[in-house]
Amino acid sequence: MSPRDVAEALLRRWYVLLLALLLTAVGAYPVLRPAPEYLSSAVVVLKPPVTGNQPNQLTNLQPPLAALSYGVIQQLESPAGRKELDSAGVHGTYQLIPRNSGTSATPRYLIPSVQVQARRAGPVEADTAVQRIIDVYTRHVADLQDAQGVAAGARISAAVLVAPSAAQVQGTRSRALAGTALLGTGGALLGALWFDQYALRRRKVPAGRREADPVPVAG
Repeated sequence: MSPRDVAEALLRRWYVLLLALLLTAVGAYPVLRPAPEYLSSAVVVLKPPVTGNQPNQLTNLQPPLAALSYGVIQQLESPAGRKELDSAGVHGTYQLIPRNSGTSATPRYLIPSVQVQARRAGPVEADTAVQRIIDVYTRHVADLQDAQGVAAGARISAAVLVAPSAAQVQGTRSRALAGTALLGTGGALLGALWFDQYALRRRKVPAGRREADPVPVAG
């Protein structure tokens, strides 16, 4: 199909183009006026028990604690864990992210902390969802130690380093609008060309072939 054929097809099917562009304009409205969304985030760390050599728990963060923390995260990300979170009132989008932090004294991937995030329509709802996830996470840590019969003085504890705090998510409207316009324009062109080819094929089929030939009557 030559550029001239394409132009003629688009002119013939101008109403298809117009309809597609109108639908694109309707679809662009939520992009220009998106619903507010808030992202709440908190940081939780597993602390070892207090010992005489290490009275400050935060200076005695060991790799086994990170392994325990990651094991709890895997439990919560399993189907059973997601069902448990759903029963606790955690719905919608949320994440449990092992923190990849570290210094010269604390190598990467060895710090037993997790970042908990949740997206909701309001800041209170987002903070509430994060706090509920932290509660379930803490309960799992306690249940694992209960199952092993760990004494009270030797227990690992979960502490909130950064309390849940929600901030509004600010998207790039110009980029989203450009993407919507690109998709709408491409869809309009393809739709008009496809409909034109379909209509031409229908027109070329003889009328006698569209209907069953009448059965001759003997006579």
